[in-house]
Amino acid sequence: MAIIQEVRGFTPKIGKDCFLAANAVIVGDVVMGDECSVWFSTVLRGDVNSIRIGNRVNIQDGSVLHTLYQKSTIEIGDDVSIGHNVVIHGAKIRDYALVGMGAVVMDDAVVGEGAIVAAGSVVLSKTQIGPHELWGGCPAKFIKMVEPEKAKEMNEKIARNYLMYSKWYGEQ
Repeated sequence: MAIIQEVRGFTPKIGKDCFLAANAVIVGDVVMGDECSVWFSTVLRGDVNSIRIGNRVNIQDGSVLHTLYQKSTIEIGDDVSIGHNVVIHGAKIRDYALVGMGAVVMDDAVVGEGAIVAAGSVVLSKTQIGPHELWGGCPAKFIKMVEPEKAKEMNEKIARNYLMYSKWYGEQ
């Protein structure tokens, strides 16, 4: 059973039909929408500031979400995919965005709607990634534009797939 822990008077609020892996950790000021999935060894640490997560968001294995005390928060839109072993620290990720495996997104960065952060990239603090842009590298730089419909279609498909995968765990 996932660890859901109150801290500083904040108890995480989990939406309907969410999957929380057995060793996921969700702490403090975290509010999660419906049909989300938080996978194995993932930590959502809302102890020092807030984490807000939309609907149908999948946060894959080994990822860590945290913030800066009294300075940065995390906001994640709908139909967002956060790949395996991602670190998001006090950033905003808009609807239909994808953060690739092993990427790091730092404080006050914004990943625009339908944007993609390539695997292994480091998005520095205060970086503004526009809608439907592909960024990659260390530090991450603009690579090219992504067709809006293709980005939305791809991320809706990933979100649906992760929702399907999460249902497998309830069937045991």
